Amino acid sequence: MEDQLLQLLSDTQLPAEGPRKQAELHLLQAQNNPAFPGSLAAIASHASVSPEIRQSALLQLRHFVEKNWSGQDENGPSIQIDEGVKEALRVQMLELATSGDADRKIKSAASYVVSKIANVDFPDQWPNLLPALLHLIPNATDAQLHGALKVLLDLVEDSLSEDQFFSVARDIVNVVYDVAVNNGRKSVLRALAISVFRGTFDIMEMVKDEHGPEIKGFADEVIKAWSPFFMDVMKKVLPNRPKGEDEGYESGRDDGPETWRGIVALKLQVVKTLMKIRMVFPQLLLPQSPALFSATWEELSLLQEAYKDMYVDNDEQGRLEDADNLPYTLDFLVLEELDFLQSCLRAPPVKEELEKQLQQHAGVSATPWVMDVMKLAVGYAQIPKEEEDLWDIDVNLFLAEETSVTANYAARTACGDLLIKLGEWLHQGALEGLLAYTQALFASEVATWRSREASLYLLTQLMTDFLDMSKEVSPEVATAFLGLIDYAINRPDEPLLRARGYLVSSLLVQSLPDVTIGLLDRTIKAVNGDESEVVKVACIKSLQGFMKAHTVPADRQVPIIASISDFLYAKDMTDLEDADDLLVTLVESLRDAIELDARIAISNESPALDLLFVLAKHGASNFQLTMLVSESFEHITGALAPSQEAYVALCAKVLPSLTGAFDVGDMTGDNPLVELATELLAVLTEKGSEPLPPGFVAAALPKLNRLLMATIEGGVLRPGVEAIKFMLMHDHQQVFAWHDEQNRSGLEVCLIIIDKLLGPNIEDNAASEVGGLAAELVEKAGQERLGPYLEQLLRAVASRLASAEAAPFIQSLILVFARLSLVGAQDVVEFLAQIQINGQNGLQVVLSKWLEHSINFAGYDEIRQNVIALSKLYSLNDQRVVQTMVKGDLIIPTSDRIMTRSQAKLNQYTIVPAPLKIVKVLIEELLSASGMQSAANAAAAAAAEFADEEGSNDDWEDVPNVLDLGLGSTKAELMAYGNEGSASFMRQKDDETQAYLTEFFLRAGRENIAGFNELYGALTENERAKLNELAAGQQQQQ
Repeated sequence: MEDQLLQLLSDTQLPAEGPRKQAELHLLQAQNNPAFPGSLAAIASHASVSPEIRQSALLQLRHFVEKNWSGQDENGPSIQIDEGVKEALRVQMLELATSGDADRKIKSAASYVVSKIANVDFPDQWPNLLPALLHLIPNATDAQLHGALKVLLDLVEDSLSEDQFFSVARDIVNVVYDVAVNNGRKSVLRALAISVFRGTFDIMEMVKDEHGPEIKGFADEVIKAWSPFFMDVMKKVLPNRPKGEDEGYESGRDDGPETWRGIVALKLQVVKTLMKIRMVFPQLLLPQSPALFSATWEELSLLQEAYKDMYVDNDEQGRLEDADNLPYTLDFLVLEELDFLQSCLRAPPVKEELEKQLQQHAGVSATPWVMDVMKLAVGYAQIPKEEEDLWDIDVNLFLAEETSVTANYAARTACGDLLIKLGEWLHQGALEGLLAYTQALFASEVATWRSREASLYLLTQLMTDFLDMSKEVSPEVATAFLGLIDYAINRPDEPLLRARGYLVSSLLVQSLPDVTIGLLDRTIKAVNGDESEVVKVACIKSLQGFMKAHTVPADRQVPIIASISDFLYAKDMTDLEDADDLLVTLVESLRDAIELDARIAISNESPALDLLFVLAKHGASNFQLTMLVSESFEHITGALAPSQEAYVALCAKVLPSLTGAFDVGDMTGDNPLVELATELLAVLTEKGSEPLPPGFVAAALPKLNRLLMATIEGGVLRPGVEAIKFMLMHDHQQVFAWHDEQNRSGLEVCLIIIDKLLGPNIEDNAASEVGGLAAELVEKAGQERLGPYLEQLLRAVASRLASAEAAPFIQSLILVFARLSLVGAQDVVEFLAQIQINGQNGLQVVLSKWLEHSINFAGYDEIRQNVIALSKLYSLNDQRVVQTMVKGDLIIPTSDRIMTRSQAKLNQYTIVPAPLKIVKVLIEELLSASGMQSAANAAAAAAAEFADEEGSNDDWEDVPNVLDLGLGSTKAELMAYGNEGSASFMRQKDDETQAYLTEFFLRAGRENIAGFNELYGALTENERAKLNELAAGQQQQQ
């Protein structure tokens, strides 16, 4: 079979798709042959076979092992493997992985197979695996050692259980220690040994909570043993870097490049391991933190010239890893050491020593170590040659770094973080220190533009953090920096320094009492006047800072918008489609300019609104941009709506553009543009005057109606339906008076749209606004206009509610009946009791769904309407409601086993009469309205914040520095991120609803409404306690 598989594996490498697919299919069929895995192992072991085919054989074998070795496969049936074949494969793969084969890729691939087998078989079916490795490693050749360490690393990372770890940890650590400290071994193998050691800390991290003292004792012992070696490696000076043809050392294989690469990899693994230890057992490193800080500092100081030569002055390739995923380039080492230096800076012993030195000098700027930090940070924060060349080609990459949306975390970014940490400690002192160093740099005749730009880049990072944290910046310091800005923006041959100057100026002016008009005018002019594209976009971005300072004179609004307009229209618009960062920057600056005075949107002097729509058109598929456009348009509409005249002018200006977008989007298939236009129309209508301007409905509804009838997309249906709802709210007379081209009235058109959205082919989420439209239509049209359509509409709503599953959709439909119940609860009960839905009584269907989902309602008005409606239904004491049985409380299972999601769906509930459930729901709503849940939440958040503040100066304590996604509070915080400052989605306090419910319960108890006092006995202990507390509180007030 080997010959057949050899041919098939060879054919899978063919460029032609037909033969390649055929070979893959035959390989799949060959898996059923019992000889398949053994033949692949034999091919992989043959040195005469080409490396590519051997690797392919090992890849096929790995997939086969993953799917079939355990005898169980989640994705389908597995193939049974004979025990004899398994035993042979274990031996063959381990031999291959630890052989003297020179090809590291073959051994790595074999070690992956060993790892997959060990995941299932170790230790029960393969007890001698680890002993064999530990026996081999001390006396292995370099080639054997590489394979053995790779297998051991995979074993530690993937296969060792917590219990197994305890019995073998010491042996593993001792064996890899002997390799790591052996100067006779290749540096890259010693680095691999350290990587295995670091892997043991991942296991220790998992078990330290359960076995704290034992694990901490073991960790302390091994850290003390390894620390002298770590210190020696950190102090080891790198050899001279390979020169000439070897400079591209990533591809070299002779001794020079390999020695350099090996020592860099060795140092990297040491720093990575120290970082891991600091994360898991920070207290154990505390005594050594000053020495580690000094060693890291000295190394970074020594590496500066080499780093500058390789990555700043030249564009050498960085970010490289070898076949074992060990990084080995200098940029990786510098990045790790900068991060480690930053963490050491926060260690109490280091901080204490540096504080002493601060106190011994006249000020921060006179303290040598502060100046040394600035020098180091500026050195590594210089723009790499690669970045400079890329920015010259694509300004989007430049803007991505400025807005911190790039994933490229490099030495420059790490230096910015270092300065931010220094600012958190020294506050204003960090700015003063940076100012002193920057002034000296700008005064120096030998300083390069790169170093000056780097100092201003660090100022950008520091100032941004100060402004984000609302820290004060002294006007004197800001003014002193402005003098340097003037120098920077006047350097004709240094565009990136000019760009940085403009960007920093926009931050500095936010800390100055008076805006510098000359600098603002210079920035506006440079948007189109500078020859460099990077400087132009930097100026557009920096305008935002001037406007945030709230000191831009009114007469500069038009020139700012004009400069953005000129810049935009000088571009080829098709180039903007993929320029997301530039588009977002343009929209942000335009938004800020419009918000200076929203009346500019309806002025004939400025194209502000047209500009906003052009940007929206070209960036409609970018979520961030559409959000910005929507927010900006909402601000414009909100600012102009109070004036009838201004709102009429706004509608006249934007309605043709918005409805025109429906046509353009329809012709081009541009769904994002149509969605955005529909959202903006909903915003415009929501803020509308009462009544709406004459002709508003005739201008908006025809095309909107056609659009809604032609689509099933939720992104269009939701805002489109909202827009019609708002038309009815503000001016139902105009809607009902309008007729379409088929002479159907606005009322009929609304009914047709509602009917479509209640149909089975529209998804719940897409139709989630239909209930609001239906409720508004019923309320505004009334029985007189709707006639027989009212009953049909309500029947359709009730029928759709029966099958609805999405919470917003359910709420939307229930509110139709809730709003009707506010004025005619008896009529609602009468109607529902008479209809049948899928063979069930309508009252049963609607009340069951209503009471099950009430406590999940969102929105102040919606919750209040629902509460009042339920109280009115209850007060009817209608026997049909009393006899309706619904879900009550969850029956808590006696078992403490964790339930799967499918089991959770089988939860059991008590069955109770609807009036009792209404009382239970209203008690829950009373608790929410009183803010008790929010108060508890806020107390927990405050306690957490206090704890965070207490520990912020000393994160070297033994606390996990991770985000626990398992905590409910964490999930709530993440979900509520950006939610107008709300710390969670818990209901907020609502005095009006609380007052209504308080009065309801007191009156129900006093007058025994609908047998309330009898129902009281059926409440849970907690529910009765809440009502008793309410009654007691009222008595005390009296």
